[in-house]
Amino acid sequence: MTEQMTGAQSLIRSLEQVGVDVVFGIPGGAILPAYDPLYDSEKVRHILMRHEQGAGHAAQGYAYATGRPGVCMATSGPGATNLVTPLADAHMDSVPMVAITGQVAAPSIGTDAFQEADICGITMPITKHNFLVRDAADISRTIAEAFHIASTGRPGPVLVDIAKNALQADTRFEWPQRLDLPGYRPVTKPHGKQVREAARMIAEAKRPVLYVGGGVLKARAAQELRVLAEITGLPVVTTLMALGAFPATHPQNVGMPGMHGKVSAVGALQRADLIIALGARFDDRVTGKLDSFAPGAKIVHADIDPAEISKNRHADVPIVGDCREVIADLVVAVRNDQAAGRQGDYAAWWDQLNRLRESYPLGYEDPGDGSLAPQHVIKRLGEIVGPDAAYAAGVGQHQMWAAQFINYEKPGSFLNSGGAGTMGFGVPAALGAKVGNPGQTVWAIDGDGCFQMTNQELATCAVENIPIKVAVINNGNLGMVRQWQTLFYEGRYSNTNLQTSPSAESKKVRIPDFVRLAEAYGCVGLRCERVEDVDATIEKAMAIDDAPVVVDFTVNHDSMVWPMVAAGVSNDSIQYARDMAPDWDDDEE
Repeated sequence: MTEQMTGAQSLIRSLEQVGVDVVFGIPGGAILPAYDPLYDSEKVRHILMRHEQGAGHAAQGYAYATGRPGVCMATSGPGATNLVTPLADAHMDSVPMVAITGQVAAPSIGTDAFQEADICGITMPITKHNFLVRDAADISRTIAEAFHIASTGRPGPVLVDIAKNALQADTRFEWPQRLDLPGYRPVTKPHGKQVREAARMIAEAKRPVLYVGGGVLKARAAQELRVLAEITGLPVVTTLMALGAFPATHPQNVGMPGMHGKVSAVGALQRADLIIALGARFDDRVTGKLDSFAPGAKIVHADIDPAEISKNRHADVPIVGDCREVIADLVVAVRNDQAAGRQGDYAAWWDQLNRLRESYPLGYEDPGDGSLAPQHVIKRLGEIVGPDAAYAAGVGQHQMWAAQFINYEKPGSFLNSGGAGTMGFGVPAALGAKVGNPGQTVWAIDGDGCFQMTNQELATCAVENIPIKVAVINNGNLGMVRQWQTLFYEGRYSNTNLQTSPSAESKKVRIPDFVRLAEAYGCVGLRCERVEDVDATIEKAMAIDDAPVVVDFTVNHDSMVWPMVAAGVSNDSIQYARDMAPDWDDDEE
């Protein structure tokens, strides 16, 4: 069917056609023609954000919550360039997202017209694909292709930049019956021979480990993963991006690996003779110094993106395919081997790992000065709120404590910026997750530094009735930077004191006062400074359902994240507290 309409109407009709129910955006001159038919749409809700970066992170949060591409919209020039950070973030973490931007009229492109920026050129390295649409007739096909590309294969962000004259011109709306994308053929079904070889290696290994990355969550493969883990009896490590893919309290979960991972998880990878990497990319935060990572391990590497395989670590058995398909086929192959009497014996391996778990559990010291331990706050938050909630973290110390001290039992329960490490991610991502799943409790766990980058989106939450809850872990500093200054710069605290909590330097003045700031934004503001008030404060926040809530947890400013592997050194050099390292020789005995 075809119908006469403007390019702008074609855009909105196309969004409706692909099932978009919400768009996060801010109008402006070049995109304004699209906002007129959007006003009449009964299917697409537009949420007016306060900054385009917030719109992009909200689209990411929506994608995390629903599994569908999140959508954001901005005008040309600075509106579009403000989307660069969330696009880069989504690209690093493989988040499906479609960003729609206005562009100056086609005849003006390249003339340095008012609010012109080459957003396609700018974002080419940080998008899965992008389009510049100059002709109204191309809009519907381009939108269909954009959503297909964003959500298939390895998910990622796609940018659609549309010239203003294309939005204003008349066209015939025609929805494509098929997509013609030469060269884009993601491989989803793994090669059977490679899968059988992986199963054989599992049966023959003495110290195998399942190294689970965020690709397992993207593939919706948590159930298949659990089956594989339980029929093989293998230890499982879940990266920062995979928390929730395998239940945290499952006896086979040995923890999160990496720079701030558990000693048991880091030790498991370092001493493994076989690593089965599923949807993981051997990130430097996991491997530490790459040439010293897991020196005795053979590698089975399964990923839907062939570019990731052997990129950082040579794969002895490369498997290209969707993680859900790979794991399901691997389960069949393992069961066939077991039926034929080929099954591994990992008793001695588990004895070693259990000694590590018992000897080096996660812990923290009480500050001893009456101030709050941030780890205690986050631990109690997870225990009181429970595993059915979603937790969106900012970036820094609070992100690592949230990864360490909350037990994530279900897929989609932890949202964070892993690859890019984007401060300001937490609040707008929580907003988007709450919109995507309004029946779920959503907490943003933020630092006082991150919170000040995007807290204007609290206004969006209040106006649009999006009752997220925000725990600000307020240590008055850029905490992770301060930790590095403590450890590596002789305590020279250059430009890390934010003065958001009382101290001798800030003369007992809070700049800003987060409780009053929350109230100014139409939210409920609470403060907690004493350990005996933590539980009651969290419960009070949980009891409020009709407004966003911000809790200022004023915590000790010297608390550090442990364990820690310093950047650029071997994972063997992990410290579980300052100047305290595991005794690996004792463990091997």
